[in-house]
Amino acid sequence: MTAQQVPFVISRVFNVPRERVWQAWTDVEQVKQWWGPIGFVVTYCKLDLRPGGIGHYCLRAPDGSDLWGRFAYREIVRPERLVWINSFSDKDGGLTVHPMNPTWPREMHTTVTFKNLGGTKTEVTVTWLPLEGSSDLERATFEAGRPSMTMGWTGTLEQFAGYLAKAG
Repeated sequence: MTAQQVPFVISRVFNVPRERVWQAWTDVEQVKQWWGPIGFVVTYCKLDLRPGGIGHYCLRAPDGSDLWGRFAYREIVRPERLVWINSFSDKDGGLTVHPMNPTWPREMHTTVTFKNLGGTKTEVTVTWLPLEGSSDLERATFEAGRPSMTMGWTGTLEQFAGYLAKAG
């Protein structure tokens, strides 16, 4: 591919201090309460929050099917940034293709930043990009998938907002 791929970026501001937002993204018991698009429920989640550590999770879809995924953590800068490689997986943590879109990039570089906006507000920004070495077809699938990425991440951030409101 000759042109530089433009990352997918989505941001949202939460009326919660940055440290509280950081905890909700890094504490496995809290992540279980909100991770995934609206209608999906976490049925399994394990986080080894360190560079080189693996996060492994299962989301139960509204139709009852299970979607497994994993994070391979690359960078953790408390309370500013999390960087991981995201992929679909099997129940044992092995890499798999997207169960509904086999040409989706097998691995996505994910950066989540937490920007302090004056003590009681935090901006969360998610940046997604196919990992270097992705095929032209995977990159084209990524480009075509921007509306579904927006829908999925908007739903996830909406669930996160609901969790923060309930958790206090």
